[in-house]
Amino acid sequence: MVNHDKKEDIEKIVLDALSKSNSLGVFPTPVDKIIKYADLRVNSRVDLSAIPSTFFAKGDLFIKRTMAIIRGALDRREKIIYLDQSQIPARQNFVMLHEVGHELCGWQGSLLKVLQDNDETLDPEIDDEFEAEANLFASSALFQLNIFTDKMKELPLELDTSRHLAKLFGGSFHAAIRRYVNNSPKRCAVLILNKEKGSTYSLPKLTLRTYIESPAFKEEWGGIDWGTEFSYDIPFVQDFMANRRMLKSELDIEWMGETIACDYHYFHNGHNVFVFMFPKGESVKSRTTFITAI
Repeated sequence: MVNHDKKEDIEKIVLDALSKSNSLGVFPTPVDKIIKYADLRVNSRVDLSAIPSTFFAKGDLFIKRTMAIIRGALDRREKIIYLDQSQIPARQNFVMLHEVGHELCGWQGSLLKVLQDNDETLDPEIDDEFEAEANLFASSALFQLNIFTDKMKELPLELDTSRHLAKLFGGSFHAAIRRYVNNSPKRCAVLILNKEKGSTYSLPKLTLRTYIESPAFKEEWGGIDWGTEFSYDIPFVQDFMANRRMLKSELDIEWMGETIACDYHYFHNGHNVFVFMFPKGESVKSRTTFITAI
């Protein structure tokens, strides 16, 4: 979690990068211009998904370690970004900006230089903090700070808004819906679920990857605890078991002795299941209506 003061610092750096690279208000966000502004380049001849692990023994690499599979790496001294090129382009955009964030957040480079000079390694807590800062930079740059929020407010409260904004800015749907819920002034939330394969004697199941509530949703209900697995009697689990890709339905959430009657929008993108929900009575209208292609 990035604290308030550091968040403001990062957003100032993002605004400077967007403005000076002539990227502000350009759609989709021209990631290549922001990379050039940071005096970095991408080495497209190296694919992180296809190289041996010994490649990472090179001491100059600052590697993104938040996942078991390394999606991106930054060689600070050579000013080169390496990518897992098996990712979809929208995901690569986020990862490239993540690495730019490591470069432009100057306090990270200063600390890393000190550690390298002393042959020390980065404390795991500092490493996690640096990753959160780089993720914030990437999201803020890709979705152009308040421009995303302004456009979001013009559109209806529904899952398709995130799909539309992802395409507009050149980001992934996953990144767009996270930013959408985090910045929405309305009461809404999203479950992002992993699908787990079944075995010979068991059915497939859904497990929790991420749960995000908008500030207004959290203020009213205080953070719903879903647990880590979902039983087969839950409507959106039944949608998954029926191999549905997209639909709109209703859900009653039992929480702290209260029943929260919600509408939910379900989307299975082939990798994860997304359940976007909001309480009944929440205003969903806008000047724009989406026609959804199933």
